[in-house]
Amino acid sequence: MGYKTLHLTLPTDYSDDDIKKIIHSECGDPDFTYQIEKKSLDARHKNSIHWQITVVVFSRHFPGENYEAPQSLTLSCKKRTQKVVVVGSGPAGFFAALVLQLSGFQVTIIERGSEVGERKKAIVNLESTGEFSPQNNYAFGEGGAGTFSDGKLTSRSKHISSERHFILSEYIKAGAPEEIGYMAHPHVGTDNLEKIVVALRMRFLENGGRILFDTRMTGIIKKGSLVQSVLCDSEEIEADYVVIATGHSAYDTYRILMNEGVIFGTKNFAIGHRIEHPQNLINTSQWGRESLPGVKAAEYRLATQSTSGVPVYTFCMCPGGYVVPAAAFEEKSVVNGMSFYLRDNRFANAGCVAGVHPDMLLGHTSGPVEILDWMDTLEEQFYNFSGSLVIPGLRAEDYMKRKNSKPLDPGSYPLGVKPAPLFSMVPEIVSKAIAEGLYDFSRKIKGFETGTLMGLENKTSSPLRVSREKNGKCSGFDNLYFVGEGSGYAGGIISSAADGVKCAMAISSG
Repeated sequence: MGYKTLHLTLPTDYSDDDIKKIIHSECGDPDFTYQIEKKSLDARHKNSIHWQITVVVFSRHFPGENYEAPQSLTLSCKKRTQKVVVVGSGPAGFFAALVLQLSGFQVTIIERGSEVGERKKAIVNLESTGEFSPQNNYAFGEGGAGTFSDGKLTSRSKHISSERHFILSEYIKAGAPEEIGYMAHPHVGTDNLEKIVVALRMRFLENGGRILFDTRMTGIIKKGSLVQSVLCDSEEIEADYVVIATGHSAYDTYRILMNEGVIFGTKNFAIGHRIEHPQNLINTSQWGRESLPGVKAAEYRLATQSTSGVPVYTFCMCPGGYVVPAAAFEEKSVVNGMSFYLRDNRFANAGCVAGVHPDMLLGHTSGPVEILDWMDTLEEQFYNFSGSLVIPGLRAEDYMKRKNSKPLDPGSYPLGVKPAPLFSMVPEIVSKAIAEGLYDFSRKIKGFETGTLMGLENKTSSPLRVSREKNGKCSGFDNLYFVGEGSGYAGGIISSAADGVKCAMAISSG
């Protein structure tokens, strides 16, 4: 059976029958099957917004060329006796564990939080009462921070095509919509991720894996450059290999590893706030209308350079989403964004941040411990604003003018927002750059200045980067690896998961 590749232009509310009619017309063959290979929205001209879709059509009437399927991983599958401990069950940790299991290793995952059902109960309680759980929150628990997020599956990382295909395929097997395999900007939503992480977990357990929830790493036992075991709250677990995948919020784990001789350095990261608008304002600006049949909600991605040279950009834009309390520890205040698959909430939010280096914030050459302490203090100051998880907020137009706002309209944040001089709560180099950025963004999106800036956004990435080899092995160690966002080499679900996969492939081939 041969195939042809067709590039189609279709209205936003097209149906499967529309695709079939076009294929029949193009090929003159009623006997065919097809699969969508790529799909992206072309919104460059508001009067003709449409889908660009690439389909691969298969028919016995076509020339008999072999279709080249996307490149897949080549796993080294054999029975092994070595034991691996993976610390953290987020995308990096879980996919490292999965590949190692499929390669024949005996794998144990330890996760400081609970399984996702218990974690969700704690988050519902947090948002209804303000009662914070240090064990189960938006940062910690099964699936990591990615579970309760928008579930974006885009990545600008290069050279991860086979890893990406493997990861997306596993998500689809676990119940994710098949569209994530071909959408230009795929996302699954937190409502789907809650089910997906359970399905992935059950498969891992059925294949002989071990997961210890409510289990925190407290240290390691090593002999020279070789880690012999991982110390946990209640037991010691022997290991031939240890993979750390704790995410970028586990500052306590960073400190444990530093004390054990793991080398860290500082790097660029970003801090700022969340900005929220009515979703119909974003739709109108991007599409020229408040709704578009066949498309959930409009997105944006903005970037500019301030006169000081500090980059300002939007990050992790959540169409039809919610601003949520995302602190990892008690008496700290941090915000993030999340959304469900349908992206049907009436608000849109995004991080609005300035890219900085720790040395710029502290005013001198700084070390890893110093910037962690500085970040802790900043999160505490935002918490002390109200003595609770009620967060400070300010209209963007007032932030630009450095003046206070009148009472704010209710938004999506569940625990309350009170007016505050937000520009004075972050370093001046940050607030001035963000103010300049807001002026530029308001020229690009009509009405952007009417949005509300909220709270502290400081977890776009880690301010630290571990010293490691290309395969993730920590410098100075023979069998200790650090992957994912916490390592400082990845950002987002896909690049973190791919980092874990690459590490596992290196271990299995070693």
